[in-house]
Amino acid sequence: MAPIDSPGAAVPNDSKAGDNNDSKAGDNNDHLVQSADPEHPANLIPSLCAKFWTLGWVTGTGGGASIRDDDLVYIAPSGVQKELMKADDIYVLSLAAQAKSLDGRSRVYLRSPPRYKPSQCTPLFLAAFTKRGAGCCIHTHSHWAVLVTLILETHGAPGAGGNGNSREFRINNIEQIKGFGRGFGQAGNLGYHDTLRIPVIENTAHEEDLTEFLEGAMDKYPDTYAVLVRRHGVYVWGETVHKAKTQCESLDYLFQLAVEMKRLDLPWITDIVPVKPTSTR
Repeated sequence: MAPIDSPGAAVPNDSKAGDNNDSKAGDNNDHLVQSADPEHPANLIPSLCAKFWTLGWVTGTGGGASIRDDDLVYIAPSGVQKELMKADDIYVLSLAAQAKSLDGRSRVYLRSPPRYKPSQCTPLFLAAFTKRGAGCCIHTHSHWAVLVTLILETHGAPGAGGNGNSREFRINNIEQIKGFGRGFGQAGNLGYHDTLRIPVIENTAHEEDLTEFLEGAMDKYPDTYAVLVRRHGVYVWGETVHKAKTQCESLDYLFQLAVEMKRLDLPWITDIVPVKPTSTR
């Protein structure tokens, strides 16, 4: 693969894509998205997004996904129907080139499909890769995620004496919590009796403006794998595609469960004494 300063690498120009600060480079690096391997990021992103569409996570071109493969970052474009996306729709950029950028808000893409705009989620995806060493980041517009943020905004956490406008989703004593790791650099997953804590940030008019708030939530919650965006959706990441996907699925399950628990006036946080076996086998 050509290094960033080779003749085959992208060269920035002064054109703008949409209303963001991304420089669109030449689209002559199609080899970056051409592979017969179904696990190649350019093939995997469309496959994943098609599945996410069936779950209602990426309805109406909303949401997206990004995969990091060493220095290269593959990103779903903006404005594309996610269930119809193909490998040649994918943007590719270099983390090394991004780090050298004089303007942190500008991005130089190694590959830019001419018929689409770069995703406004790009700086948020990059935050997961650079601040957490993630290998994949998924953004959904799951209505369960949105409903949880509305419940917290209006009532606070059920059964927790909430004051409304709560900025943290918490739930414990639910089996699916085991689907989450304990945090980057920590071995093992959370347990049944552990409390899962997901920060909530406020929505902004433009997606990229969420970046500083998402990064702030990462700093405040160093072990979190997700950040909720009020009235908008959720960002979920993981060290690998497998971990990001399964954690996103587990979280959506818990969000749906939490909404149903609220309807039944059941608390999200409970004090349950662990049950221990009386004998060993």
